[in-house]
Amino acid sequence: MLKRKYGDRADWQRVMAREYAQTFIESEEFTGFVTLLHITKVADPLFVQYGDQRLCIADNGYLWLQHFPIGCNYSVTTTFNTAGQIVQWYIDICARIGIGENNVPWMEDLYLDLILLPSGELIRKDTDELEDALTSGIIDKSLYELAWEEADKMSKLIECDEFDLVKISVKHKEILCQKLHANGGN
Repeated sequence: MLKRKYGDRADWQRVMAREYAQTFIESEEFTGFVTLLHITKVADPLFVQYGDQRLCIADNGYLWLQHFPIGCNYSVTTTFNTAGQIVQWYIDICARIGIGENNVPWMEDLYLDLILLPSGELIRKDTDELEDALTSGIIDKSLYELAWEEADKMSKLIECDEFDLVKISVKHKEILCQKLHANGGN
């Protein structure tokens, strides 16, 4: 069974206090759900290591904007630091996207991920997890092939500067920040 990741990240124990907003956007650029998690307090900051770069991706005041495009096999999380700068775009390759009983969007993770840094560096991550999922029977050959095809397609779009979510993430963050403040942070 594939792991579902929800837009509100309600199960994320590191986050001790949060504000959350979501909306549905339908435009020429994007159609789907967009969520915003404002991390107001963490137990400990979260750092990741990409080669020789060590990046903080979760700390007090950070924002996680997540796109759940309808009819696609990926979800994109844009991480913003406290200064409002983009730290990374994290692209989860997924089997499908849906809406939970509580109206919070989710995606079923297919293990393989792409990380795009503001420098333009593109990193493929968790290829070993995808291989293990196939070997252990968690996924079948069709999902395995879907993951690779989608990752290759996303990589090509990014390399050609044609991946629109990178270009509109700041705009969508502003829309959700306004909604977050209008709702009093909930």
